[in-house]
Amino acid sequence: METITSSISRITTLACSNCGKAHSPLELQTLSGCCALPLSAKYSLTEPISKEVLQNRAGTMWRYRELLPLLSDKNMVSLGEGYTPILTLANLAAKYNLNSLQLKDEGQNPTGSFKARGLSMAISKAKEFGVEGCIIPTAGNAGVAMASYCAKANMRAVVVMPRHTPKAFREECYWYGAEVHLLDGLINDCAAKAKELNAEGQLLDVSTLKEPYRLEGKKTMGFEIAEQLNWNLPDVILYPAGGGTGLIGIWKAFREMQQLGWLPASIKLPRMVAVQASNCQPLVATYTGQQANAQQYNGQPTIANGLAVPRPIGEQMMLQVLHESQGTAIGITEEEMITGLQELGRVEGLFVAPEGAAVWMAARKLLASDWLSETEHILLLNTGSGQKYMDNIEGKYKS
Repeated sequence: METITSSISRITTLACSNCGKAHSPLELQTLSGCCALPLSAKYSLTEPISKEVLQNRAGTMWRYRELLPLLSDKNMVSLGEGYTPILTLANLAAKYNLNSLQLKDEGQNPTGSFKARGLSMAISKAKEFGVEGCIIPTAGNAGVAMASYCAKANMRAVVVMPRHTPKAFREECYWYGAEVHLLDGLINDCAAKAKELNAEGQLLDVSTLKEPYRLEGKKTMGFEIAEQLNWNLPDVILYPAGGGTGLIGIWKAFREMQQLGWLPASIKLPRMVAVQASNCQPLVATYTGQQANAQQYNGQPTIANGLAVPRPIGEQMMLQVLHESQGTAIGITEEEMITGLQELGRVEGLFVAPEGAAVWMAARKLLASDWLSETEHILLLNTGSGQKYMDNIEGKYKS
């Protein structure tokens, strides 16, 4: 393996998200050895990196190479992920008298979702460490992405997903050559099954935040938001948070850009809104004081498969983002998601994932409660293509 000193990457260490204890980035890591909680990559940010270096780089997430953990480009497993467009929703803005409403469309990634970013990074690092196969419990999109990138890397892929997952997700995993296990329950049940299947530890478990590198892929959304908005930031970002890697990652990117000087010292960081499904809203329940934490939370299935994460291991990291950003958490019902899907489709010509519809409906509710102002710059994150969710939503539109 490359050494850190010989690499373009500025990575220095992996720190426990709870106690801060350092772990070596030159060894394969999962959860922290100290607290059994997620690790977070740290970079040397004291020496400046000019933003000008980005000008002639390809429009993928790998343009931020110095701030990513891969030590050698020969291990990069890429399908062109990242640099998805930020769309201006002028029709909806006019309808609701909003000054500025935009949507970053992650459905335009390879494999049709934002999961491409995290799994591209995780599989690249797995390749760098000589891993021969990976396993993942998934609500849908992450399994598809892992299967795809494992195929590209010539690795074995084992996917464990709920039986009620829409057929499109299952079929795509089969086409990538993955071994697929279906079972009754939600993603926490799949995680237990994945642990059983991998009892001998032959496969790398790339579950959300159980290894440190999916987070690094997801944070590139934050870099892109700043660069695409000419190094300005929106007032509010609404993000569909299941496992929460993207929410945590975007905030991590903002903090790293502050340290690098890519963002002006005076800039106010956005308020971050974690949007969940009312059927499965552990973070909302903890944030509003209904429970001490989500460790015993039981959720129900939702048409937004990616939000059916009842016991997220990154709960404390998500709560920290909401606290630091003065944000909030909100739940959206199944019926509200259908309304949002229909409105985004009919008014803006966008067929988003139910998760993307949820963030729009969250914006509407927060505007109605005056938590959001019509004069603010609002950015929505749509995490995937609506095409894959047809089994969930077919026949539910209203004439």
